[in-house]
Amino acid sequence: MSELRLKRVESLLRDLVSSLIIKERVKDPRVNSLVTITDVKISSDLTYAKVYVSSFESEHKMLKAVEALNHAAGFIQKNISKDLKMRATPKLSFYPDDSIKKGFEVNKKINQLDIRDND
Repeated sequence: MSELRLKRVESLLRDLVSSLIIKERVKDPRVNSLVTITDVKISSDLTYAKVYVSSFESEHKMLKAVEALNHAAGFIQKNISKDLKMRATPKLSFYPDDSIKKGFEVNKKINQLDIRDND
């Protein structure tokens, strides 16, 4: 499978799953608009997709949202299969991603540094 096609399918999957979350089509109260799809990695045969989820809320709430999304994976697959012009829809698995939290921590540490200009 071409690397370019894999990237396009990953991007399309990320957009479709994100739109379901933003439009509140996933009715589980643990999934809200603060949940973000950060990345999608799809297998080379297009049968499995790992969807990485992050949130601006606490880590506990993010883990609950990931649990809810895994529970609703069949519903999500069914809804995105209509827009995904592929023979088979990949099986979705959701995983927590704490990259946003780490990014904020790095920015905080950089801002705390006492850097003085030599002018």
